[in-house]
Amino acid sequence: MYFIPVISLIISLLLSGNGLSNKVNIINVANAIELKQALKAAKPGDEILLKDGLYQGNFVIAASASGTRDKPIKLTGSRNAILDANTIQTGYVLYVQANFWTINGITIRNGLKGLVTDQASYNIIDNILVTQVGEEAIHFRKFSKFNIVKNSEVSYTGLKTPDYGEGIYIGTAYSNWSKISNGEPDKCDSNQVINNKIGPFVAAECIDIKEGTTGGIIRGNSFDSKGITGANSADSWIDVKGNYYIIENNTGNNSQPSVLLDGYQVNCAYSGWGCYNEFKNNISNVNAKGYGFNIRLKSSKGVAIGNIIYSNNKVKGALMGVANIPLSK
Repeated sequence: MYFIPVISLIISLLLSGNGLSNKVNIINVANAIELKQALKAAKPGDEILLKDGLYQGNFVIAASASGTRDKPIKLTGSRNAILDANTIQTGYVLYVQANFWTINGITIRNGLKGLVTDQASYNIIDNILVTQVGEEAIHFRKFSKFNIVKNSEVSYTGLKTPDYGEGIYIGTAYSNWSKISNGEPDKCDSNQVINNKIGPFVAAECIDIKEGTTGGIIRGNSFDSKGITGANSADSWIDVKGNYYIIENNTGNNSQPSVLLDGYQVNCAYSGWGCYNEFKNNISNVNAKGYGFNIRLKSSKGVAIGNIIYSNNKVKGALMGVANIPLSK
């Protein structure tokens, strides 16, 4: 008789999380109403599959719909599954307040902002397109930590307000800490930006890293400055104001020498910030009058210290040279 060992095996599988309890719940959606319902009702382990088509409106993933480390929630579709908020004048296309989601494949367009996270951590944004937005495309904000955006594309930002037309924006400027983070630094720490294509027609910086954020990774991205406006002092691919970032293996190209000044900039926008960042093995076709790497050591707010530019960075067409500080081996 073998029924006792079989029953024991089933119980063991269930208890270990490898049995029926781990079954993925597939939710197929085909229109905006179904999508909003699915986002609201999502449970750990669910996978929401979007049929190709146009999903018009503003979509919210609330904190109450968080996944878990072992059972993230997935939102998946092709580039032909298009979330469209109908206007670049107001609103977010996709507003994420939850943890442990994977958002894959879809297109996000026609909102004031594209994808915004608030108090949302451990999310993966993979292979999406964000385009035709009034301000920034992707914004990690209000203590959003340990998120990853990878293999994605960003274009046509800042269509309403070029000053705020960043491709990817990490954290909050100190002037808005009272509004966003109760007066404290907006610690959007340990976020990663990996293997993305940012530009052309990104009106401000491809990536803006704000003071108050720490320990992120910017790796393997390509930057195209075609369409950069220079508004609000946006004159580099990346503006780094956070601390302890690793910025490596990125490639930047510039076709607008009259607007772009430097390839990469580090600025101290608030005392104690803009420090201890490392730049490694980046390829910079600057073609402009500034530096490949401009570490603005002093400002009215303080001093940017401890930044390192390694000699394995390759810079072309920077009139002032590779960097304004000595290179490290």
